[in-house]
Amino acid sequence: MEAEKWGRRIRAFRKLKGYTQENFAKTLGVSVSLLGEIERGNRVPDENLLQQVADSLQISVQELTPKEVQNR
Repeated sequence: MEAEKWGRRIRAFRKLKGYTQENFAKTLGVSVSLLGEIERGNRVPDENLLQQVADSLQISVQELTPKEVQNR
């Protein structure tokens, strides 16, 4: 469930910033399949990747973090 929320937020911010999944994966230095797995909620990104995602999208990791995770 948590992975799904991370994935939805990453996908939403990526689209807001105008990245395609392919372009964003290339920016992050990961495969399109890995990014797809994360966005579909099949995989939780590790801390390093979360920081890379936030930096690439020019947002903070806190903005990217689902509210349920923030409230722990």
